[in-house]
Amino acid sequence: MNRGLILKFENLVQLRGACRQLRTLSYRKVYRAQWKPVQSSAHPVWSVLLYPQFWQKDKLISIALSQHRHLATKEETKKKKKKIPLTKGEVEIRQKMTIEELARAMGKDIDHIYEALLYTDIDLDSLEPDSILYEDHIKLVVKKSGMKYKSAKLKEEKERENTDAVKRPPADPAVLTPRPPVVTILGHVDHGKTTLLDSLRKTQVASMEAGGITQHIGAFLVHLPSGEKITFLDTPGHAAFSAMRARGTHVTDIVILVVAAEDGVMQQTIESIQHAKNAGVPLILAINKCDKPEADPERVKKELLAHDVVCEEFGGDVQAVNISALKGENLMVLAEATVALAEMLELKADSTGLVEGTVIESRKDKGKGPLTTAIIQRGTLRKGCVLVAGKTWAKVRFMFDENGKAVDAASPGIPVEIMGWKEVPSAGDEILEVESEQRAHEVVAWRTYVEQQERMKRDVEVIEAKQKEHRMEYEKKQQKLAHLTWRQRKAVLYKANKHLMFLKPKERTEVDKNVLSVIVKGDVDGSVEAILNILDSYDADDECKLDILHFGMGDISETDISLAEAFNGVVFGFSVKANESIKQLAAKKGIKIKLHSIIYKLIEDLKDELNSRLPPSVVENTIGEASVLNIFSVTVGKNKIPVAGCRVQKGLLDKKMKFKLIRNGDVVWKGSLSSLKHHKDDVQVIKTGMDCGLSLDKDIEFSIGDEIICYEEKEVQQATSWDPGF
Repeated sequence: MNRGLILKFENLVQLRGACRQLRTLSYRKVYRAQWKPVQSSAHPVWSVLLYPQFWQKDKLISIALSQHRHLATKEETKKKKKKIPLTKGEVEIRQKMTIEELARAMGKDIDHIYEALLYTDIDLDSLEPDSILYEDHIKLVVKKSGMKYKSAKLKEEKERENTDAVKRPPADPAVLTPRPPVVTILGHVDHGKTTLLDSLRKTQVASMEAGGITQHIGAFLVHLPSGEKITFLDTPGHAAFSAMRARGTHVTDIVILVVAAEDGVMQQTIESIQHAKNAGVPLILAINKCDKPEADPERVKKELLAHDVVCEEFGGDVQAVNISALKGENLMVLAEATVALAEMLELKADSTGLVEGTVIESRKDKGKGPLTTAIIQRGTLRKGCVLVAGKTWAKVRFMFDENGKAVDAASPGIPVEIMGWKEVPSAGDEILEVESEQRAHEVVAWRTYVEQQERMKRDVEVIEAKQKEHRMEYEKKQQKLAHLTWRQRKAVLYKANKHLMFLKPKERTEVDKNVLSVIVKGDVDGSVEAILNILDSYDADDECKLDILHFGMGDISETDISLAEAFNGVVFGFSVKANESIKQLAAKKGIKIKLHSIIYKLIEDLKDELNSRLPPSVVENTIGEASVLNIFSVTVGKNKIPVAGCRVQKGLLDKKMKFKLIRNGDVVWKGSLSSLKHHKDDVQVIKTGMDCGLSLDKDIEFSIGDEIICYEEKEVQQATSWDPGF
């Protein structure tokens, strides 16, 4: 019975070994027809010889294996027949061929390609048959093989039909109707722009702004007592919001330039004048804060002459109105001047047909989703209209005025907040109405396609530039090693790069220690844009690299925290919130969340973070100075030790501190003292005016007149050299 069990067990083991060989063959790429069965120690030959009754099963297994060999051989033969025939000794090449594809194109085996690649800078150990080769290496392999090459003709891609939406042709003058003027208020920060608009609207906008500074564009429709309507755009005056001011001037008809009577012309005042000139928009000068004792309106007018802003009293065409926005003085005079200029401009628009407009601002609302503030420039916007802006579209669900009240329609010149966007469009995008949702999808698909093509083109240019740079570096290295054989060159390169190959992952990350990774979240698109524009001016990568991981609109989310954790980053939020659960998650993961409502405070906080990433600098703080008056030596055992007789001129000498020896203005030695004596007694401290004898921890000959400096080293936190400009 035991013998029978043993026979069955050996039979199973033998069958299992044969199956394992079959499985191995099925997964292994067979390059040769020959195959040798591997004997396993689990079923030795003597077991087959002792029990011939199991030979029949072994024969069946061997038959199956031979069939497998036959099939593999046929497949291999087919592969060999697929070689691309050569035409007149030329090899047809293309970009990014694999080693296997190049071998087939040349009619060679893979080993031949490997041999040719020995003449390149490629690491052969990292290559596989499916590894991709760059065009330079492909050409070199073909040349080394004594062949010529020609570039393969690219398959001409069928030209895609342009399905973009475009503006309608100019309207017939007969259908044009008068529209409200769009007026942009520009000027330096804190010169009273929002207060002026506040007085016109009789609301408290300025008190709601963080720090009394406008953080994004506000579009408002103001009804004057005379019945006239004026659409006002209140742009930020802070230096960071240059792009938003420029955007405001491109959708406006008139610019009111606000200048404080006591401050005069400032930096953003000059910039605002330039924006108005670039847009070709007429100016009205509002000299604010004229109620203050130090106000000097005449000085303001004269300063503006230097910037080609000539008031009417000096023979120019710019109206100047002295106002006090806080007290409401002369505001009606300013409004009448604006209406009069608008009448001269004869502002009219077509209120029929498909809608055209411009996105002034965009943001994400927790309850309403993506929202945009827009100025309608043509047509009448109603609920249900299908709009396209940038690479997103909307079916208008609701519209709101500046007070949050729902409206049914918006005609040209009227600001309105639009709800129903699929994604948040960028501020400044052109809004166009299309016939249907299907048409909107076509437009968005086309614009996405165009952007992808442009990005691919830019990527190819960058890759080619990098390849050229690497090629030049490689050629320089090869020239230095030209006198060596290829094996010697490989050995030299290996020795040069060996320390990089054996770096531990932890050591690799320490190389990039001076990196600040940030995530920027803002309330509206314009605010995020302003912050990114400031960060674009960062020019201190040699001190600490600034890496923007992600930016967007809306409150801080769990995704932001996870991303910051992955890159050891910091989350900066501008006029957004982080709920308690997000704050707890961030605290648990050790992620900093910096929330701000004033932009310059956010930038200051970011600079502090940059400073904290910089390595501290070591500063030497001098404690005492002594002069060498005499030189002698002391014998200790068989050694003579040089000793300097000194007098402390300033401060004190402390043996525990560090010392340096200065001769003729040059530092000869740095280190510590081996002995410090006063009247043959060992001491720790020598004060000003006292004499002493000292020896160094290194045998250095003294000279009369040498200076001994006692100092301590302190680590001082460095500050980044980056200047954001405000």
